[in-house]
Amino acid sequence: MATNYEFTHRRKNMLNGEWVLVSPHRNNRPWLGATEDTIDSDLPAYDASCPLCAGNKRANGEANPDYLYTHVFTNDFGALTPSSAESDAEQSNNLDNDALFHAELASGTARVICFSPDHNKTLAELSVTEITKIVETWQTQFTELAKEYSCIHIFENKGEIMGCSQPHPHGQIWAHNHRSTEIQREDEQQLAYYQKHKSPMLADYVSKEQSQKQRIVVENKDWIVVVPFWAKWPFETLLIAKNDIQTIDQLSEQESTSLAEILQSLTIKYDNVFNCSFPYSMGWHNQPLDVNGTYWRLHAHFYPPLLRSASVKKHMVGYEMLAESQRDLSAETAAKILRDAASEHYKNKAKSQST
Repeated sequence: MATNYEFTHRRKNMLNGEWVLVSPHRNNRPWLGATEDTIDSDLPAYDASCPLCAGNKRANGEANPDYLYTHVFTNDFGALTPSSAESDAEQSNNLDNDALFHAELASGTARVICFSPDHNKTLAELSVTEITKIVETWQTQFTELAKEYSCIHIFENKGEIMGCSQPHPHGQIWAHNHRSTEIQREDEQQLAYYQKHKSPMLADYVSKEQSQKQRIVVENKDWIVVVPFWAKWPFETLLIAKNDIQTIDQLSEQESTSLAEILQSLTIKYDNVFNCSFPYSMGWHNQPLDVNGTYWRLHAHFYPPLLRSASVKKHMVGYEMLAESQRDLSAETAAKILRDAASEHYKNKAKSQST
């Protein structure tokens, strides 16, 4: 049954155990704070100075091939580097491990995935065929890295506001054997739920969302996108596999195509909310590969920072940094705004109206 949540309350994030304070009435207050500059410039299809464009040289002197769809390379400035017995032995001697100063070595690899040779296109502007090639690349990379690493993160930072230094459409993949904090939290929460209810948390969650219908943005046969009940970012969404899938390499050809379709639909809706190239950080959460069992369900998080317009950003400061997350726009209202957004990209609509 649908519930009206337009009053101050707290919600628990069942995936990581954190709480978020929801204050819907605050969204009506006048805005006197800072705004972000709207950046939606017309970029060229090819930029000779871009290190990600096809055929161009990168910082290390290597040249990209003339790729037609995706291109993957090891990050020239990766945050993770491979392990070696010699360096590990030397660095281990420099680590403090007492009650207050605890550290451990971290090694792995970091790769860049160019989504398209077109410098001026984002996921929202690519065809389903082109996005399917990206999904297939994610799968191939995951399969390859899974031979050596147990924790694999596939993600994208879109837009300067999210710290993205290159406008060329691309994502990243970081792989390592330590449990990242978010994956550890989600593993603990999902395992505890499974042990208590004898069913996967996100499988039950999908069923509940489908019955209530308040927070669904878009869905198809294999996937569903919701503004999660516990969302902390204004237009945060959660993309969940409907089928019993734990890692992205398990997707069938049909599931890969339907994923491409729903990614296109969601990112178009994002862009159409404020008629801008909607910034976000998104990332896949796969079951860590040192886990046995099927209590996980493959899912992706989208964390966009925009609040009221293309130039007004949600800031996580003060109470959010020192206490717990807080949001003004209810998840139900945010879902309706996204759900009602047009399915045709605003740029295409503008072109058709001008001809």
